[in-house]
Amino acid sequence: MTSQRPIHVLMASTSYPRDAADWRGIFIRHLAAALARADGIELRLWAPPGDLPAGVESVMLPAEAAWLARMMATGGISHMMRNWRLATLFAPLTLLRMLRAAYRREGAVDIYHINWLQCALPLPDNRIPVLISVLGNDLKLLRLPLMKSLLRRVMRHRSVAICPNAAWMQAPIEAAFGDLAQVIPVSFGIDPSWYTINRTPSWEKPIWLAVTRLTDAKLGPLFEWSQPLFRNCHRQLHLFGPMQEPTNLPNWIHYHGAATSEQLATEWFPRACGLITLSRHAEGRPQVMLEAMAAGLPIIASRMPAHAMTVVDGETGALCNSPQTYGDALSTLEDAATNQRFSTAARRWADKQIGTWDDCANRYIRIYRQLLGNEMHA
Repeated sequence: MTSQRPIHVLMASTSYPRDAADWRGIFIRHLAAALARADGIELRLWAPPGDLPAGVESVMLPAEAAWLARMMATGGISHMMRNWRLATLFAPLTLLRMLRAAYRREGAVDIYHINWLQCALPLPDNRIPVLISVLGNDLKLLRLPLMKSLLRRVMRHRSVAICPNAAWMQAPIEAAFGDLAQVIPVSFGIDPSWYTINRTPSWEKPIWLAVTRLTDAKLGPLFEWSQPLFRNCHRQLHLFGPMQEPTNLPNWIHYHGAATSEQLATEWFPRACGLITLSRHAEGRPQVMLEAMAAGLPIIASRMPAHAMTVVDGETGALCNSPQTYGDALSTLEDAATNQRFSTAARRWADKQIGTWDDCANRYIRIYRQLLGNEMHA
């Protein structure tokens, strides 16, 4: 392969937004668009149907697109398996069968870029290098019987890079696959529009935001810890996100359902004092936290690895492990001067450490070239 010929990338993802109003898999669309903009990359995408960025070619067959659209309508493959029913028993097998067929029929591929470990299971034995993007949920997959052995089998005899989107996942992934693959953390990017948001929070009636899928693990102790601090109080807590598990919402909370990025950027982030997440979920590096920091919102977060590697405690936000520390963080960040200092630091951190989606694409392209160089010299 010479430097003059473009790199032909086949990307696979089981999540993709249907349109501009769909929040699901939006980071895949941002990443695909950035890769397609980069010089020397030709990108084909196998993913649920949706509006494709310029320069991205879909390789979906109509039957595959229809099946994936139905899957997305039910919440996606992960949601289907969390809410197991007899009708969903064969969904993972159907998905793997379709992926295997796509990998086999797509010729002239220089490198596979696969999102989520399970999508690597049906890779053919063709020595084509693979980059696998990994999120926090992927670590749960490794607990399943035979999963590590099956994944190790497809990694043999090819160059492999496993790229978690947060560094805290590096150690467990290296323990499982470090003898077969490079493990290189790669942060996702942030759309430049978030960096341009001007904030004018209300200090007399502070507005706090929580943006999350509504599940028990994602919400964590949000309602319990917040009740004495928000109920019958001057401050407000506004909750955004799809209800993916039955959830009893307290009457003092302002629930808006799922929100688009445009709604958050234009209506809510400018008015908010900050973003709250008390998640106990196996997070990678939550994208909404990165976007909030780029917009200059301080973060109040539960003390867990994913949050501790994103929030600089006492500088860009606060990490909490009790109702007391949570209440103290709210009070501290409702001081206008303190909030502005944290806001400036949060935006500076996001710009320096994360950058844009074009920066993210360049991080991946460097790994593509490294993998292809390894393959040439194998």
